[in-house]
Amino acid sequence: MIDIASRVYNHNWKIDPIVRSLLDIDFYKLLMAQFVLRNSPNVTVEFSVINRSNKIPLTKLIDEQELREQLDNIKKLSLSRGESTWLRGNSFYGKHAIFKPEFINWLEKLKLPDYHLEKKGDQFEIKFKGLWPEVMFWEVPVLSVITELRSRAILKNMGRFDLQILYARAMTKLWEKIEKLKAYDDIRIADFGTRRRHSFLWQDWCIQAMIEGLDKRFIGTSNCLIAMRRDLEAIGTNAHELPMIYSALSKDEKDLKKAQYDVLEKWHKEHDGNLRVILPDTYGLENFFKKSPKWLASWTGIRIDSGDLEKNAELAINWWKKKGEDIKKKLLIFSDALDTEKIIYLHKRFSNEIKVGFGWGTLLTNDFRGLSNNSTLDPFSIVCKATSANGKPTVKLSDNKYKTMGPLKEIQKYREIFELKKQNENHLLV
Repeated sequence: MIDIASRVYNHNWKIDPIVRSLLDIDFYKLLMAQFVLRNSPNVTVEFSVINRSNKIPLTKLIDEQELREQLDNIKKLSLSRGESTWLRGNSFYGKHAIFKPEFINWLEKLKLPDYHLEKKGDQFEIKFKGLWPEVMFWEVPVLSVITELRSRAILKNMGRFDLQILYARAMTKLWEKIEKLKAYDDIRIADFGTRRRHSFLWQDWCIQAMIEGLDKRFIGTSNCLIAMRRDLEAIGTNAHELPMIYSALSKDEKDLKKAQYDVLEKWHKEHDGNLRVILPDTYGLENFFKKSPKWLASWTGIRIDSGDLEKNAELAINWWKKKGEDIKKKLLIFSDALDTEKIIYLHKRFSNEIKVGFGWGTLLTNDFRGLSNNSTLDPFSIVCKATSANGKPTVKLSDNKYKTMGPLKEIQKYREIFELKKQNENHLLV
C-alpha cells in the first residue's frame, strides 16, 4: 500500500500529474458520451466551472501556472490499449458490449479540446467550448484537478510527521465510519467521490478500505480507472447534463416541457431497456412526477439527488404506487451530500419497503474536517456544468435553491413553466 503522506510530502520536489488517464472519470460520462455521439454529435456546448462555495478564494490558494500545467497534461492524454481492451471486453451491469465498436474507435482518437482560463478576483474563470461529445469529458478531470491542487497548496507547508499524523487521523476517521456501516448486512454503497476528492491516491485508498471493511456491502465505484485496476463494478447511468442541454435546444414551450421525458425515451432505446434509473430533479421532482408519461413508471430506479431526501423518496414511492408498480422490485439511489449517519437513517427508513442504494461522494473521499488546526481542508461545493447549447443558455432548478443555475431571466421562465413554486434551502456542504 502506498505511503500517501510521503507522496504528498514529495509533491514539493517534482511535478506530479493529477489526472493520468482519460478513464479517471465517472462512468456515466462514458455512457452519456456514447449516447450524445449517436444522437447529437454536432451540438456546440459550453461548460463552466462554478465555485458554489465562493468564500473559498481559489486564486489565492492555487497557482495559475500550475493549474495550466495540469490542464495541459490532460489535453495530451489518450486512451491506452489496455483501457480500450477493458471497455471492449468487460461486462458492465451484466451486459457485454455495452460500448459499441464505433464509440470506442472514436474514443481512442479523442483529444480534449482547448480551455479558457483567467483570474476573476478570488476565483478562476474556466470554460470549455466545442462539440458536446468532446467538451463533456472536461467536467470530471477539471474538478479533480482543482480540488487536489487546493489540497496540495494547503499541505505543502506541513512537515513529514505532520502529514503522517494527518493521514493517520483521516484513515481512522474513515475506518470508524465503515465500522458503523458494516453493522447493516443488507446495506449497499458505491463510491461516487471522484469529482471533489482530496486526491486520486486518497480516493483509491478509501475504496480499498471499503472493499475490505464492507465486503459485499460495497458494490463498486463510479471511477472507471479504479474500477478497472481494482476489478470492481463501474457504477453510473446519466446526469442532469442531458435534460439541461436538450431543454435548452427546445424550439418552444411545448418542447421544453417534454424535453426531460424525450431524452429518457431516447436513453431507453439506446440501451435496449437497460440502465433504467431516472434522475428527476432537474426542474423539480414533484412536477416531474405529475407530468410524467405512463411508460416511465416501469423503469427500475430513481436517483434522489437534492432537496429533502426523505420527502422526495416518499414522493417517488407514492408515484410508483399510484402507477400500480410493485415497490419491492424498485430501487431508490440516494446521492446528495451523504455521510454515515444520513446513510444509516435512510437505510433504516426505507429498506424494508423498497430496494435502497447509496452513492457516497465527497464525504467519503474528502472528509478531513476537524483533523487539523483550521478548516482549510474542509470540502467545498464546486461543479462544472453545461452553461449553453448552440448558443442558448441552460438552466438547472433542482429541489435545492442553492443548486439553481442559469441567467436570472431564464430561471424565472423555467420556474413558471415547470410550476416550481418552492425549493428547499439546504446548506451546500459539498
